[in-house]
Amino acid sequence: MKKRLYKSDSKMLCGVCGGIAEYLDLDPTLVRLAWAFLTLFTCAFPGIILYVAAAIIMPKKPI
Repeated sequence: MKKRLYKSDSKMLCGVCGGIAEYLDLDPTLVRLAWAFLTLFTCAFPGIILYVAAAIIMPKKPI
C-alpha cells in the first residue's frame, strides 16, 4: 500500500503537523515542537507561510 500525506484528525490548528507525524510514524508533539522551534529561530515568517500553504494544499483524510 502506498503511503499518502493527509491532514490529521488529531489536530491543534489545521492538522498539518499531526499529518506529518502520522506519515513519518512520529509523535505529533515532537513534530509540533520541532516546527515551532524552527519557526521561531529561523525568522518566523517562512514557517508561518509554509504552514498556511500546507494547510491549504494537504488533503483531508478520506473516511
